Amino acid sequence: MKKNSTEATPLILNFCQWLKEQQKSPSTITTYKRELEKFQEWLQENQCDISDLNKNDIQDYIMFLERQQKSTVTIDKTMGAIRTFAKFLKKPELIFGIKLRPVEKKEDIETLSCEEYTVLLHQVKEDGNLRDIAIVYTLLHTGIRVSELCRLTRSHINFSKNELTIPRNDETRTIPLSYDARVHLENYLQSHQEEALFITKLGSPITERAVQYMLKKYDVNPNKLRHTFCQTLVDSHVDLGIVSRLAGHKDINVTKRYVKSQLHRSKLDEIINDAFIKNVIQ
Repeated sequence: MKKNSTEATPLILNFCQWLKEQQKSPSTITTYKRELEKFQEWLQENQCDISDLNKNDIQDYIMFLERQQKSTVTIDKTMGAIRTFAKFLKKPELIFGIKLRPVEKKEDIETLSCEEYTVLLHQVKEDGNLRDIAIVYTLLHTGIRVSELCRLTRSHINFSKNELTIPRNDETRTIPLSYDARVHLENYLQSHQEEALFITKLGSPITERAVQYMLKKYDVNPNKLRHTFCQTLVDSHVDLGIVSRLAGHKDINVTKRYVKSQLHRSKLDEIINDAFIKNVIQ
């Protein structure tokens, strides 16, 4: 930050401490801190300060970023940081009505095909690393976020009930364990006695970056495995409300992205004919 922005540093640091208490991941805390520091620099250049924030400041900053032709992804990330900061200040109304340039989202969600799914499991089991096998099965069969996976401890698994409990902020959710996920978790847990569920060779809790690096060997990433979990359930006609709860989506519209139109033309014709047959004039 610039010299004239050091005055607000304690407030931003307090915000970062609050994020830790909210169990946000280190990468999220780093990103939010960086975005707020940029915002603070811009504010002070315009004779304003983050400690006395108002809605016009936020809207003007967003418009400034748009004039700078920042990507919608970057602006969305900035708004995420400001939105959370407003919550920290207990002033959520600060972001009400803020106008954003429409975000262009990809229509297709990247998931594993049946062939890719089979190849991934074959490759990871062939490599024989019990931890990596357990990680892949846990991500694929529970759909949890990589940040959630890295925070898991033995206490979060109940083998007698075949379920995994995911703590997140003030909420928890319970996800049933598949037979395969349970078997591979049990096999792996016999290899160490640490309280943290997934650990490094040195015995410390595994990091998100380490998980991402491991998965990169198999040409996948945590998000793709999470999307595959959700898509598989939706394709299996599991109620969207249930899928949303299992995935930890706060907005069911996020879950609705997995609903696809899978009807062929011939099937669609058949449905239309059956639906309107009563209206045909004899």
